[in-house]
Amino acid sequence: MKKHKTPFSRRVEIQDLYQSYTGTSGQTTMPACILLRFLHKEQMELSANEEMAESLIDRYEIEETARKSRSMTFEGFFRYMESKDCCVFNQAHTLVYQDMDQPLTSYFISSSHNTYLTGDQLVGKSHLDAYVCALRKCCRCLEIDCWDGPDMEPVVYHGYTLTTKILFKDVITTVEQHAFEMSVYPVILSLENHCSQEQQEIMAQYLISILGDKLLRTPLDRQTTGNLPSPNDLKYKILIKNKKLKPQIKTEDAAGTEAEESVDESQDDDEEDEDYQNTAKCCSPRKAGPKKKEEKVMLSKALSDLVVYTRSVKFISFSYARHCQNYDENTSMAEKKAHKLAKATGADFVRHNQNFLSRIYPAGSRTSSSNYNPQEFWNIGSQLVALNFQSLGLPMDLNDGRFQDNGGCGYVLKPAVLMSSQKSFDPSCNQHSLKHTHLLLKVISGSNLPVPSSGKALDPFVTVGINGLPSDSCKKSTHTVKNNSLSPHWDVNMNFIISVPELCLIRFCVRDQTGLLSSEFVGQYTLPFTSLQKGYRWVPLRSRDGCSLDPASLFVFVWYS
Repeated sequence: MKKHKTPFSRRVEIQDLYQSYTGTSGQTTMPACILLRFLHKEQMELSANEEMAESLIDRYEIEETARKSRSMTFEGFFRYMESKDCCVFNQAHTLVYQDMDQPLTSYFISSSHNTYLTGDQLVGKSHLDAYVCALRKCCRCLEIDCWDGPDMEPVVYHGYTLTTKILFKDVITTVEQHAFEMSVYPVILSLENHCSQEQQEIMAQYLISILGDKLLRTPLDRQTTGNLPSPNDLKYKILIKNKKLKPQIKTEDAAGTEAEESVDESQDDDEEDEDYQNTAKCCSPRKAGPKKKEEKVMLSKALSDLVVYTRSVKFISFSYARHCQNYDENTSMAEKKAHKLAKATGADFVRHNQNFLSRIYPAGSRTSSSNYNPQEFWNIGSQLVALNFQSLGLPMDLNDGRFQDNGGCGYVLKPAVLMSSQKSFDPSCNQHSLKHTHLLLKVISGSNLPVPSSGKALDPFVTVGINGLPSDSCKKSTHTVKNNSLSPHWDVNMNFIISVPELCLIRFCVRDQTGLLSSEFVGQYTLPFTSLQKGYRWVPLRSRDGCSLDPASLFVFVWYS
């Protein structure tokens, strides 16, 4: 008995497309010149020529007679339409294609927070695998929270909590082994240093002995451009981000002899310390008695000497930074403070991030290791927007989408709108003066959507979210198709008006309607607007943890101008 073919399978849709080009000419196959017309008109690949059309025939056509006549059968055309050449993500962007000779300040850099944790910040496990997973996702800025451990062995864990501890030396060994597996570009180790001077000395010894030549210990002799070096300048290098002792100042004592005096930068207030205190309050009840002020950590010279281009300093104000901050100094601030500054003085924040590295991290009150939406801080040009990589959901989907670009190397060049010294840009204001882009997304159908363990067919619908400037961000949904996981058909047009597309991420999300007002996640795919391919395209779906759900996909039509 023949299996009933659903009228809305993608094969049928692609067959209709094929026949709309071959049927009019009475052809049974598609000659290269007709295929070229399809590439120009439907796929909007205007640079395509007959040579490219013939190369597609060579790649996807297996019928010998058709190949010899330089034409494509439907089966060859179907293989082409289901190939990566017709993926919604521009395949040229699966390789490093951006200019990698700009200063580090010119890039978004994939960054993690509390990298050692696999769970929450109160009783979660610290594990070396968390570092391996982050590095395999091309995370380029890892956080290491360092505390004094027994037997003079520094440990890594979330201070004042019941999270488990791992040895600092094991973390550094893991980083050395996996740092450049997926990307050749520099890794920044952001040290949250709570150790005594004695154990800092041991940390410095481990960094030097384990990382060897990979550890950047002195400024580069030659840099490509700008004050800070570029990703190309720092290939295969690991940088230490930490406080640094100020240069020694020569003074004269009463007897007239010269002496040297070092100013200890570690006396500055550390905002992350405040976050640890917030976590501690959540973890244990306040004890009676006078509040004891925590002793400040004195910085070891050996560890200080390993900080070259990423010296941590306290943020005071944009004006102070403009006049007093050095190019190799960077600031960290919690999301709430960054949000206030972005809202009040967005243009100043954008200008600040043209000249200095800034790191934003989740609030200490996020004890469950939840994440903020990173888009707000990419909009102001912050390079190191740190997320809890172990926490799944929209923020990590956006992070994965952002850093899928540029070969997935962990560095993505910031758009020109954030780097212009001529024009002031404030992401919180409507960009009336900018030319707007019209985006049409036609969500046509789905294919092979994963069914729940119960085996019940889905009632799927698709939501398309635009994540960019506040004025550009919005969401639209299709209707629900009842009882169809194999080949649901929507055929819904969605129109969007976007002022700054180069900052936007597009997120396709398939959900299962489980009740009148309830639905469950099925799969999603997020990509930058700048990597969006025009024409008839398929959208690969990913699971909640970012793994491929192949062959589950959507079929869409994309147009923008």
